Amino acid sequence: MSNASRREFLTNVALAGMGAVASPVLAATAARAAGDIVPLPASSALPDYAPTNRLVGIDISAPMLRKAQSRVRALGLGNVETLAVMDAKNLAFADSSFDAVVAQYVITAVPDPEATLDDFIRVLKPGGELILVNHIGAESGPRRVFELAFAPLARRLGWRPEFPWARLTNWAAKHGGVSLAERRPMPPMGHFSLIRYRKA
Repeated sequence: MSNASRREFLTNVALAGMGAVASPVLAATAARAAGDIVPLPASSALPDYAPTNRLVGIDISAPMLRKAQSRVRALGLGNVETLAVMDAKNLAFADSSFDAVVAQYVITAVPDPEATLDDFIRVLKPGGELILVNHIGAESGPRRVFELAFAPLARRLGWRPEFPWARLTNWAAKHGGVSLAERRPMPPMGHFSLIRYRKA
């Protein structure tokens, strides 16, 4: 399965479940940053953003992007400036271009999470926010056992259900130019987390 196909499959699964809960929360959180926002994947939450936010949506999947374009036309979303097929690890934007990057269910699905996070931070303005919603692996207990057992199948789809919190803390420490602003569990069961990093 190609990266684009995996991205489309996982996005559809996520949006069928957690997306209805997470997307409005993400959009409201990003609205506090105001200004220019990059939501990934582009199809996930465009109508939930404030009309004052300028949106530049990207997705690695052309079919998912076509769905996003249809929604923009159908809903008359005038604040969506651009929708483009793009690799999250190699964003075709200048440094310090955006006030927020919002990545929903992305980090555990990309081949190189740390390099992807680095590029997200690169395109943020100083003081800008990286806002993530993702599943973070349990550190102990029955959920940890389940995640490890499920991991081989999940990896074939390009997902990492056992993705540890330490991987993000190690990335942030190595990067040196970001600070953790918030980490909180998402309803209804806390299996996903909202995580905010602020660029220095």
